[in-house]
Order: sequence, then C-alpha cells, then structure tokens
Amino acid sequence: MSLNVVEAAPNVRVLDPERALALGRDVLATEAEAIRALQARLGAPFLAAARTLLDCRGRVVVIGIGKSGHIARKLAATLASTGTPAFFVHAAEASHGDLGMITVDDVVLLLSNSGETDELVSLLPHLKRQGAQLIALTGNEQSSLALGADVHLDASVDAEACPLGLAPTASTTAALALGDALALALLDARGFSVEDFARAHPGGSLGRRLLTHVRDVMRSGSAVPTVPIEATLTAAVVEMSGKGMGMTAVVDGAGRVAGIFTDGDLRRCIARVTDFGAARVADLMTKTPRMIGPERLAVDCVELMETPPKVTQLLVVDAEQRLVGALHLHDLFRAKVV
Repeated sequence: MSLNVVEAAPNVRVLDPERALALGRDVLATEAEAIRALQARLGAPFLAAARTLLDCRGRVVVIGIGKSGHIARKLAATLASTGTPAFFVHAAEASHGDLGMITVDDVVLLLSNSGETDELVSLLPHLKRQGAQLIALTGNEQSSLALGADVHLDASVDAEACPLGLAPTASTTAALALGDALALALLDARGFSVEDFARAHPGGSLGRRLLTHVRDVMRSGSAVPTVPIEATLTAAVVEMSGKGMGMTAVVDGAGRVAGIFTDGDLRRCIARVTDFGAARVADLMTKTPRMIGPERLAVDCVELMETPPKVTQLLVVDAEQRLVGALHLHDLFRAKVV
C-alpha cells in the first residue's frame, strides 16, 4: 500500500516595513514611559539605598539570574568603574559556594522583576545570617525579596514592551536605568573625578586620553632642536635638519623661549635672504610660538595645534618659560592619543 505524502511549503518570513517600524516605535515609547514613571516615584527608598551603599565598608555584591542577571552584571561593572567597589555573583552559583565571597561588611543588591525568583529567595536566610545589608530591586513591593530586604527599590512597569507580554523588555530597561541612577548618585557623592575615572580605565583610547600627559610624550634633552638667540640662519637650518622635527626652538641666555624657527619660516625667508651665513635666526623666527606645560594632558595639545593657523609642533616650557621639551604631531600619533 503506497502513501501519498504532500510536503508543506517552507515557511516564508516577510518583513512588513510599516508594521516593523510601528512596533519598533511602540517598544521605544513603552520603555521610555517606564523610565519616566520611575523618575516620578524616585524618593526616600532611593536615598536610603544610596546612603547604604555609600557607607558600605566592604564591597557591593550584585546578584541576579536570567535577564535580571545580565542587568545585575552590568550594574556591578558600572558601580566598580565609577568609584563603588562591586562584583557580580550568579544566583545559582551563590548556593553552591559563592556565598563565601560575601562578608558582614558587604551590601548585597538583589535583582528580580517578580521578586519571587526561587534562586534569590532561597538565599535570603543565608544572607541574613551572614549579616550583610540587603537591597532588593524588584517590580513587586509585596514580593518576598522586597519584604525581606533592608531597602526596596521599586522598578515596576505597567507593561512589557514585548507584544506577547512575555519577554523582559521594559522591566529590564527600568532596572538598568534605576541602577545607573544609583551608581551616578554615588559617583557624585564620592566626588569621583575625571582622573579617578581614568585610573579605572587605563586600557584603550579613553585611558590614554585621560592619563597621558605632555611630559610622557614630549622629546627632551638633546633630542630637542635648540639654538641660541644669537645663532645664524645657517646654524638654525643645520640644527633643524639634524633633529628631524621640522623646527628649532630659539632660546635666550637663561634658556627661556624667544621664538621658534620652522620649515615654513625657512620657505618664507629664502627669497629675501641673500647671505645665509650672515642672517640671524632672531630676525626671521616666529616670535609667538605655541607653548604648553609638561603637566597638561597630551590630548590638550591637539586643540592647541588645531587652532588656526594650524601647527604641527609645540614647545614645552616651565612656569618661567624655560624650554624643557618639544613635541610633534607624530609623537601624539605614536602615543595613540589621537
């Protein structure tokens, strides 16, 4: 007996542009409204949580699982990078040994939208026995976590942005925003500065821009082309050629900068100088060179160089205008400051 098998046509997914845009806008509107609602009800519990975290003598331990776990991990990273020492513990791992990371001096921040996540609720009695203070960030003020914590932060939302009402969307956005608000309130209370931020971010372009000073990239000593103010044009050209910076600094007897003589100055004077041996560099130099101090950030050099008319070299001087170094735009490129 033979069977006739009819194969169904494969599912074809077609994106409806109008429907996709409408849904995308609706998602953004729903999540934006969730954050606006948070803003309106921010009050005493937020201040209590901030005070608890500011007074913490140990570390802030952020615990979550699932989508809330991803938000918790990000919040721990934000806290740590903005002056509040923190680390993330996975809720499932906590009951298998990671509770040993938590001490009586720590503050534990628990994230769960329902406030009834089994893995977190089961940790409550153990955390209380250890004596750590507890802050719960949930979407349910009557939940086990909210009632069991020392401080509860209400991150509830009216509806998820998911059209099925299932995927955590608006709720995770609200938790993320509330966590950021807490971290930045602490940053401000600690007087956390740009320099502090840079020390926490030494890698990459951000760290280089905030940590690299002029003294770190400038050329110094014999590497700096320098001639005395009495020097001839010939001597200045020889010094420029030997040091490869396209210029030479001109200094007086006390080592103070009197001017700079550049490749551009040389081109401009060729037509009017008849005796290079007799011409004096002081008569042909630029008398108002761009200068910067060695303690300034190297990134400040870029703005100074880019101010019209643009230049590619800077002289580095101390408070008495004495020459201590020089740098070329290429030095900034090599240091990856620009």
